Amino acid sequence: MTKKIKKIALLTGGGDCPGLNAVIRAVTRTAILNYGYEVIGYKFGYRGLYNNDFVPLTLETVSGILHRGGTILYSSNKDNLFDYTVEEDGKFIKKDVSDVAVENLKKEGVDVLVVIGGDGTLTSARDFTRKGVNVIGVPKTIDNDLASTDVTFGFNTAIGVATEALDRLHTTAESHHRIMVCEVMGRGAGWIALESGIAGSADVILLPEIPYNIESIVDKVEERKAEGKLFTIIVVAEGAKEKDGEVVVSKIVHDSPDPIRLGGIGNKLADDLERRIKNHEVRCTVLGHIQRGGITSTFDRILSTRYGVAAVDLIEAKAFGNMVCLKGDTISFDSLENVIGQKTKNVDPNCELVKVAKSIGISFGD
Repeated sequence: MTKKIKKIALLTGGGDCPGLNAVIRAVTRTAILNYGYEVIGYKFGYRGLYNNDFVPLTLETVSGILHRGGTILYSSNKDNLFDYTVEEDGKFIKKDVSDVAVENLKKEGVDVLVVIGGDGTLTSARDFTRKGVNVIGVPKTIDNDLASTDVTFGFNTAIGVATEALDRLHTTAESHHRIMVCEVMGRGAGWIALESGIAGSADVILLPEIPYNIESIVDKVEERKAEGKLFTIIVVAEGAKEKDGEVVVSKIVHDSPDPIRLGGIGNKLADDLERRIKNHEVRCTVLGHIQRGGITSTFDRILSTRYGVAAVDLIEAKAFGNMVCLKGDTISFDSLENVIGQKTKNVDPNCELVKVAKSIGISFGD
């Protein structure tokens, strides 16, 4: 006889993201109202699971959090329990402490662990599944680069923030006849730059997937000047690079599972353009973590709620080892083994959105 589910736990890992609280709320409310589960939440992602640091999640604790960015459970993007930093004999070493986490789950009587996160967080979720833990995954990243789902929550909010920033930069650019460069997030995927660039009426969009030629950008600026348009708006993804060039790295975080932090391409591009275009100011704005925060968009609130409900329905169906996902307009699921095995979902240089952008005169610097 299959064991009845009585208690579930949630954790949020990786970078914070609009929609995390909406998922927490949906999972908690569905679990309690539909199935009578007890719900707890581990604080600071996998670190909380290792330290057995958790809080009860009730209808009261998740009240009023639907719209809020961030996560009431807090998060960490440095705590891989399969390669965790611990102190032994006065020295810090890396060690697999996943068995401690498994024992903590057993001690608290947790039947299922719901893991909400991106690629790194879900990789550990898959690894816990291999150790016999009942796991359900929920995909989260503003980068929208997980291959097993058409859309990740947080992405829509991020492109909304970036689009608003471009709208605001337009007025300054027009007033001062400047070239305005806006650097956005996305790591190796250009989705935020592409969609916000189209929506925000950018003149140039630079993506990791389409290496740029600086002279092509100069040509675009000169072309606009010849048309009487004395300003130019450029959106550049943090992972963009010149042809035969390298990505710009802002720093290395050695104790992180993903140690390379991109950033700085916007300022580099601004400097390169100022050297080539005389009597034309170039200014750079780096949006950075502004894209991650604030009020969650309507789309992301709804998608997060759908994901949360679907995650609990998978629990009740005992379909463990899977991640909920969106395929077209339908909520579905895919195995964590398959999710982690796939490459990241990058922009196809020949996709419809790129063709649309080029059709309306946007340059990609190629």
